[in-house]
Amino acid sequence: MKSYLDMDKKELAAELEAVRMQYEALKAVPRKLDMSRGKPNPTQLDLSMDMLALDPASLAHTAKGTDARNYGEPTGTEECKALFADVLGLEPKNIIVGGQSSLNLMYDSVVRALLLGVYGGSKPWGQQGPLKFLCPVPGYDRHFAITAEFGFELINIPLLPTGPDMDMVKKYVESDPAVKGMWCVPKYSNPSGITYSDETVRAIAALKPAADDFRVFWDNAYCVHGFEEQDDALLNIFDACREQGSEDMVYEFASTSKITFGGAGVSVLAASENNIKFIARQMGVQTIGHDKINQLRHVHFLKDAAGVRAHMKKHAAIVRPKFQCVLGALDAEIAPRGIAKWNRPHGGYFVAYEGLPGTATRCVALCKEAGLVLTPAGAPFPHGKDPQDNVIRIAPTFPSLSELEQAVELFCVAARLAALEVLTK
Repeated sequence: MKSYLDMDKKELAAELEAVRMQYEALKAVPRKLDMSRGKPNPTQLDLSMDMLALDPASLAHTAKGTDARNYGEPTGTEECKALFADVLGLEPKNIIVGGQSSLNLMYDSVVRALLLGVYGGSKPWGQQGPLKFLCPVPGYDRHFAITAEFGFELINIPLLPTGPDMDMVKKYVESDPAVKGMWCVPKYSNPSGITYSDETVRAIAALKPAADDFRVFWDNAYCVHGFEEQDDALLNIFDACREQGSEDMVYEFASTSKITFGGAGVSVLAASENNIKFIARQMGVQTIGHDKINQLRHVHFLKDAAGVRAHMKKHAAIVRPKFQCVLGALDAEIAPRGIAKWNRPHGGYFVAYEGLPGTATRCVALCKEAGLVLTPAGAPFPHGKDPQDNVIRIAPTFPSLSELEQAVELFCVAARLAALEVLTK
């Protein structure tokens, strides 16, 4: 099979006509497929249904006797803190338990920093004039939306196979006090699937910010979401920070949203003791506490880190064939044509497809016209603006395997058509 990049104009024109006919044939078949978000499939959610059958009486009180049905324990139950501490390699004293959404914790953390400041900062972010935030790209659109909502200047940082370009990060963080933070998805990054190297984690911990209130937002969303036998290892950011005396610089976030129920899980914020005390005081004005019964439900169901890993193996058995389906189709239909590259993640929820410049928007539009909804082109970049218009986030988990086979067949034809249209201009 000849690469499109090696074809002459006549060959490209003939291929364009042939692929256009393929696309029109697929488009003529009614379909309604959705790969727009990285959501668990209902079969994954079914894995946790037994959690709802737990004896209600066992969920009424914490181990120390607090009535979980009433007020109290504003930073979370000790049992739930211990569970997440076990999973994240931390101490329970370094954890605050929130509601079902870690994104909500991140949003609130930004708002509190804007209005009330952070531990060790001279004054609130909102009183300091123009603000900047570093955004490794491609990245998570909802992260970028939070800081865009509050008027931060968002700075693109290239995401390398080892993590953010640390030369660029260091340049910005250590020279400009207006840089207040950096978004990170350090393991199975959304959407590239890469895991930060030990050297990158250590380099982040060793940063010497020009701002006295800089924070790394360490969204460890996929910390236990490997689906291959080879699970990536991520260096504990707080271990690295302790070596540098920079523990106060990091906020870590995690949740059970893709472990149990996306809409009824438990989230946590992990940080240094100084940060935890500072944030707990601020949160004490905001809330009396989150759903303790749900916290106990998760603890009784998952038990500990070993229980979480065993549960995630069941997820892996469902997710793995879907990634194999997508990667197999890309290998067969796109790789020989030489028009794109993509990651081969060992875990997480996404495949990042990088096509020829100027093809992403067209490919997504072609898919939509034929009944397949993808994440909007540009979504993995601040303000939805992909400088090269070539990155598409593929989310294989939500469709059934049979739906996914249809979806990826259509995607490959649309990607080829979009590439040929560019090459024949």
